[in-house]
Amino acid sequence: MAAIRYFKLFDMLARRGKKKTDLIHEIGLSSSTVTKLAKGETVTTDTILRICKEYDVQPSDIMEYIPD
Repeated sequence: MAAIRYFKLFDMLARRGKKKTDLIHEIGLSSSTVTKLAKGETVTTDTILRICKEYDVQPSDIMEYIPD
């Protein structure tokens, strides 16, 4: 099954010395949303927008389409 994966997001956070919990504290994401990102589950475009705005990145910098 094709999916969107967020490996790039977590790689970027690590390079910046940040952790998943920083998504909660700096952006105000819920822990369940961070869990969804970690599992590659569906999140809203608002979530993607908030991450991009906070870290000054493009969506392609934090997510990747993985075909079947």
